[in-house]
Parts: sequence; C-alpha cells; structure tokens
Amino acid sequence: MLRQRLRARDFGLSRLVGRTLVVLLALALAWYGTMLVLLAFKASAATVNGVSGYRDAYDYLAGLTSADITSATRLVTGLAGLAAFLLFGFLAWRELPRPYLARGDLELSSDDRGAVAVNPRAIERAAEVAALEHPAVTDARALYGTDALGLEIGTRSARQVPGTLTAVQERAAASLRQHQLPSLPVNVTFTRLDRKNRRELA
Repeated sequence: MLRQRLRARDFGLSRLVGRTLVVLLALALAWYGTMLVLLAFKASAATVNGVSGYRDAYDYLAGLTSADITSATRLVTGLAGLAAFLLFGFLAWRELPRPYLARGDLELSSDDRGAVAVNPRAIERAAEVAALEHPAVTDARALYGTDALGLEIGTRSARQVPGTLTAVQERAAASLRQHQLPSLPVNVTFTRLDRKNRRELA
C-alpha cells in the first residue's frame, strides 16, 4: 500500500483572528490575575480598583435598571450580537481542520539504477484526453486516488448519458493500458449538461 502524507487546509484570516483572540484572552487573564496577587499581598482595594477599574465597572453594571435599556440600546445590542455571531461563526467554521491526503508521484518500477515514477496529473490527463475523444463529451475532469480514478464529464445530450458513461469508462481504462500506467478502477460521473441541450431533460 502506498503511504501518503496527511495535510490540512486552513483559512489564513480565521487563523489570524483566532490567535489574536487567544492572545487578548491570555493578556486579560494575566492582568486580572496580577490584581488578585496584589490583593493577596494586602494591597488596598482602592489601589487595585484604581489600576483595573473592576469595582467601578461592577457598580455601574449592577446599578443598571430596565429604564436604562432604551429601544436604541436594544437595537444596537441585537445588531452587534448578530454581526458577532455571523463573523465568529464563519471564522470558527473555516478554522475546522479539513485533512486531505497529499498526492505524490506514483512509482512504476525501480531497480539498482533508479526508479520510474509518474506524476498523478499525467494519469489524470490521459483519462481526460481519452474521455474528450468521445463525440458526446464536452468537458472532462479526472482525479487520481490511491486505489481508483474518478472522472467527471459533461455531455451534449441527456438521452445518451448511460451509453456515454460506459464508453468513457472503457476509453479511460484503455488509455491507461496504452500508456502502460497502472490499471485502476475508473469511476465516471455525469456532472453537467451543455447549456444548449438542457431542454432534453424536460
């Protein structure tokens, strides 16, 4: 079995924002942890409050009543909460790891003098060219895997799709044999129809 490296796609902006938030949270914890240490060493509460402002902030928030919350305040708070939810939700979704197998050259043979290897794109291109030689195929895209070759095609006629899929599969397999490439199962998928012929689906 061929071994492949496992990689993960990431989103640069989410990574930057996430690390910034972690740094800010760490600084806040360190700052207020320092205030607790000062209180533990018998520093006066007034001094600590003058540095951190925690008591003033607490008294202000504790003294708020329902009359202080106006319609404009509710509107601004709601919109800000919605914007924060959408922004941070999107960044959290993009930050989720998306592992994938890193593709490498396929070794065909090797001996004491060296090895013969082929790039995965060469295998894909051989299948794509073979598929495009079929008169009903408008475009083709192949993806090589470790144990199979996926081939997505577009056609000109919806009525000919079953026969086209079979013919393209045979052509791709024959192309691999012709170029002395490894014999792989070819999975052909119909993905798109030429716009000029979409009425045939009705």
